Amino acid sequence: MEPQVDETSVLVDGPWTHRSVGANGNRFHIVEAGTGPLVLFLHGFPEFWWAWHEMLPAVADAGFRAVAVDMRGYGASDKPPRGYDGFTMAADVAGLIRALGERQATIVGAGFGGMVGWAAAAFHPKMVRRLVVLGAAHPLRLRAAIFADPRGQFSAATPTLRFQLPRYEHVLVRDGAAMVGEFLRRWSGPAWPETPGFADYVARCRSAMRIPQAAFCALEGYRWAFRSVLRLHGYRFVKQMQTPLTTPTLQLHGALDTAVLPRTAQGSGRYCVAPYEWRLLEGVGHYPHLEAPDLVLGEVLRWAKS
Repeated sequence: MEPQVDETSVLVDGPWTHRSVGANGNRFHIVEAGTGPLVLFLHGFPEFWWAWHEMLPAVADAGFRAVAVDMRGYGASDKPPRGYDGFTMAADVAGLIRALGERQATIVGAGFGGMVGWAAAAFHPKMVRRLVVLGAAHPLRLRAAIFADPRGQFSAATPTLRFQLPRYEHVLVRDGAAMVGEFLRRWSGPAWPETPGFADYVARCRSAMRIPQAAFCALEGYRWAFRSVLRLHGYRFVKQMQTPLTTPTLQLHGALDTAVLPRTAQGSGRYCVAPYEWRLLEGVGHYPHLEAPDLVLGEVLRWAKS
């Protein structure tokens, strides 16, 4: 029997404060540092708030209130059985900004968190002052590419298509959630897995995914994305996402990203009528915040300050 893991495994001490806040009917675990304008960090799959543990103190030192959240269903946040649709997760972000006593924030989202960032900016434009997206195409761009690019984005999405299988969460957590490490290695560029910190990062993410219900919740967001294609709820989501974005948006994408192909992500700017910048990062895969942290930190600060 593998030893049980609980939520305390993600409560890592450091130059930050842990607390829970209530937002959108859910309890969220947040980690915060610094004071100033709010920068809210949204992690991707298969991560948790620790994705930003190096970024938080650095952004706080630059004069911001840096907050990383365990997304709905992850880490030490609540794990309700539903609410993993684009509308609810965008509302989570808006609710968090309000719960933190702020009227707006710069959102930084990576991977699945970047998808949620796009939706939050589309549905709650007054609350998202600026948006930084790492390794994530606009949801409509991703959807179009999966259908239009069978050898490219459809093939790249095959691992997440498997998430549709019932009870696949048991496969995800098998052997101490070994598959989490496989995703981190497979989707990153070649350099990061060779660094000293990679093994520790994998171990932490594997542990967090083994918190009861976390694996089920992590897969539900992907399940909704595919199930909704044929449903009225999904049609409404697509209609609303077609509204042009009025939030200034910076999109950073790894040239070696095999989860969301650069050619898929690159068309996202067409949904933005506000100032928009695209930057392709050479030698980087799906996790720019971990593979090129100094570069990403500089870009986040530039965008948040401008």
